[in-house]
Amino acid sequence: MDPMEFERVAETFAAFHRRFAPLFGRPEAQDRSEQYLRGLLVQDAERRNVENLAEAVGAAHPRALQRLLTEAPWSTPRVRDRLQAFLGERLADADSVLVLDDTGFVKQGTHSVGVARQYSGTLGKVGNCQIGVFLGYASARGAALVDAALFLPREWTDAPARCQAAGVPADTPYQTKPELGLALLRQAQRLGHLPARWVTADEGYGEVPSFRDALDAEGWWYVVEVPRTTRVFMEPSATAVPAWKGRGRKPTRPRLVAGARPAEPVDLLAAALPATAWHPRTYEFAALRGWESRDGLPGRATWVVWRRNRDGSEVKHYLSNAPAETPLAELGRVGAWRWTIETGFEQAKGEAGLDEYEVRSWPGWHHHIALVLLANAFLLQLRQEWGEKQRGPAHRAPGEPSAPRMPAAPPLDAGRPTALVDRDAAPQRARQASSSPAARPAA
Repeated sequence: MDPMEFERVAETFAAFHRRFAPLFGRPEAQDRSEQYLRGLLVQDAERRNVENLAEAVGAAHPRALQRLLTEAPWSTPRVRDRLQAFLGERLADADSVLVLDDTGFVKQGTHSVGVARQYSGTLGKVGNCQIGVFLGYASARGAALVDAALFLPREWTDAPARCQAAGVPADTPYQTKPELGLALLRQAQRLGHLPARWVTADEGYGEVPSFRDALDAEGWWYVVEVPRTTRVFMEPSATAVPAWKGRGRKPTRPRLVAGARPAEPVDLLAAALPATAWHPRTYEFAALRGWESRDGLPGRATWVVWRRNRDGSEVKHYLSNAPAETPLAELGRVGAWRWTIETGFEQAKGEAGLDEYEVRSWPGWHHHIALVLLANAFLLQLRQEWGEKQRGPAHRAPGEPSAPRMPAAPPLDAGRPTALVDRDAAPQRARQASSSPAARPAA
């Protein structure tokens, strides 16, 4: 990076931080937030704990950065609200998709908030970890992680003293991952910065009927992955309450009438499709109209969507409440964009230390995650403003629908661990700008 490019990045970072600085409170906390963000962005040679971040930026004591996470009283929701406003300016689009997924954080011991032996897709098995539920936003203009919530297993919510010791708010109930995901969606909808009609998620969310019901009732169109054993009805099937035979309890629950075609597993339906039913893009897609099966009876009308590799392998199964006239290409586009949140996790972990924190408390976890989402947003800004086309994600299969175009960021000079602070007067200007009352927008 030449001096002019460096100055451009440093000035962009200073302006970015000024937009969020007032949310951290006192000038000292604002300075620490700027240092922590810089550390996340420039420290990639070692783990991004506070000791290494402090060394990378050369201007903060590790304890001061740790207090920013664990003791400073700044509001994570206020940072989240302004972050979504910032991202809305850069990503909002009429064909956007909101994406839900969770990721695991491996932890040792029992004291880190929410830690338990639980299944993690990140690990691919049950392990001692924390689970965070994340909301992503994807459009033709790019993609970003926009909100997060920590999952608390019942062994935590059923232990008030343990929660209190970890700083969990007293009124925090047990919520499943799909319930946490719904709360993130509703909050984004209330804020209104990230408009979207579509929602997609993996089968951990799509397999829950109450999750799909809530999306449908609240006006979302979804394309969500479901397990291959999910059953659907492929033709109208009459139901009736059986006639009472004069003995035993009088029947009240409807049942399928004699001869009605029962619900069938989606994987067997996919196997029975003719070759002409599959429509190739980068993957092959197929879809049929049917009805959800609820306790063995027909429920809401649904699209049953399948996606597979072009060699016929790795079939994915989806349900969608989209209108009957929705084109297959649109259903495929929405479902395929779930990859954006997986890529978001990879980028946030690799480029901003999403999983490299050393905090145990509820405030500490949420503060670190909020700062990582800010760091990611800054990298998105660089990618867009430098205008270089991003190459597709390494894990995208051949033929997958095109990714939202997200230009590549300029390098932050990996060989220069203090790249945003060690060139001439740039650090002094950045500190003066972020601490100047005249430069701080209203919160």
